Amino acid sequence: MIKGLSKAGIGQVHDEEFIRLAAEYGFGAVDIEAESLIACAGLEGAIELLGQHKMVIGSIGLNVEWRRTEDEFLEGLKGLVQSAAAAAALGCRSCCTYILPATDQSPALFMAQAVRRLRIIAEVLGGYGVKLGLEFVGPHHLRTAWKNPFIWTVNDTLALIDAIGLPNVGLLVDSYHCYTTGFTADDLRKQLRSEQIVHVHINDAYDLPVEKLLDNDRLYPGEGVIDLQGFVKSLGDIGYRGVVSQEVITPLDATESPDQLLQRSKIGFDKVFS
Repeated sequence: MIKGLSKAGIGQVHDEEFIRLAAEYGFGAVDIEAESLIACAGLEGAIELLGQHKMVIGSIGLNVEWRRTEDEFLEGLKGLVQSAAAAAALGCRSCCTYILPATDQSPALFMAQAVRRLRIIAEVLGGYGVKLGLEFVGPHHLRTAWKNPFIWTVNDTLALIDAIGLPNVGLLVDSYHCYTTGFTADDLRKQLRSEQIVHVHINDAYDLPVEKLLDNDRLYPGEGVIDLQGFVKSLGDIGYRGVVSQEVITPLDATESPDQLLQRSKIGFDKVFS
């Protein structure tokens, strides 16, 4: 597996500096927007920068708003080709988006809309050899934040993926969302196959009742109560060899420097992967 970082939990840092720091602290992947990196450094410069630091882009984010109005969806599609082409040009084969666990819309209508829109998105990405990773969101407080329950488990997300019916659609597996939905390391090993996983996020949780854990208040790997060693071992047991990327969402901006936060991240990864 490739140890990776997102900017969530690292503080404000430009892409080029982020890549340099990630390499300095022993990481092999970063989750950044390929299109933005090319805009700053040029295509050849971006390729050279990644190569110089032996770095890959783990995943880009999806720049299409598929959850709201049709006009917003269609407007977002206009930039998807450029985003996918940029990712492919830099060797990134993953694009990810999240699914909220509740909706104010009719769940049946929202599901039909999600299937249609995500299929269109996946078709565009597939033309560039890019996979679409779908992330279920587990924290209990978000399940009641809107009127109607929607998707918030591994099995529900797999059902959505089956309905989309394209081979380049799979899961983004996040350790925090697994923990808050009771999906254990043993469940992961027994129920998932490596080819179903597009990308992985890793983070930790406070020692609180699981129903009290907040989506935007997480800990660095190795600082909380999630069995992350078991999580990573199960990923290895099923043959996953892709990126495992830290994503630490917090309610406040970090007071520590990016260097300090990366040192904290390195300590956590060393503990989890030991």
